Amino acid sequence: MAVTALVVQNTPTGGPGRWERWLDEGGLTLDVVRGYAGEELPERLRPRHQALVVLGGGYLPDDDARAPWLARTRELACEAVEFGLPVFGICLGGQLLAQVAGGAVRGEHGQPEFGSTQLTLRQEAADDPLFAGLPARPHAIENHVDAITALPPGATWLASTDGCPYQAFRLGERAWGVQFHPEADAERISGWDTDRLARHGADRDTLHRAALAADAESAAVWREVALRFAGQAVAAAA
Repeated sequence: MAVTALVVQNTPTGGPGRWERWLDEGGLTLDVVRGYAGEELPERLRPRHQALVVLGGGYLPDDDARAPWLARTRELACEAVEFGLPVFGICLGGQLLAQVAGGAVRGEHGQPEFGSTQLTLRQEAADDPLFAGLPARPHAIENHVDAITALPPGATWLASTDGCPYQAFRLGERAWGVQFHPEADAERISGWDTDRLARHGADRDTLHRAALAADAESAAVWREVALRFAGQAVAAAA
């Protein structure tokens, strides 16, 4: 039986990136629904989908006026958590998972983060199915001004940075949210809005060069996480 993840894409440039081939390598097929383009999300995940991936985007998790598909996305995230289906939320997707489970998110809060950023894994990561055994301080692409300000009750806090404490968490046994972009390679930075970056004191070319230098090491880390997540979905489906 094919194991399929529903993927919610929130912006034209915010696709699954390198995670698409890595998840496929791990036995997980992607069904990408482009909410920004008006593609309709299913009313339920089950039985067609065995996992959920929610990608990033320049919205808050409840910004239904600008992104009306997020209301259904929140419902699907709640269904996945309730029934123990594997979930991976990236940036906006991680914030959405935190919010629906009782955490808090604030717009334009804390220190914005752009480009390749060094994370610090917490002690709790040593026992996590996805993060166990990873390098203690891996790099990942960041692109956010909004942030999680409180984790959901009972969540396991996995990673942080000085500028944004809640970089990764797990909810229950099979739901993960991250603030960074494990699916994005260094080349994605070359398409970022230079005016937006300049407003925050960041230079796109400088960010791109730094990300290129860390890209090979970063790819090895996040490929492993993608393969482990795919394994979680395959095992849950079985």
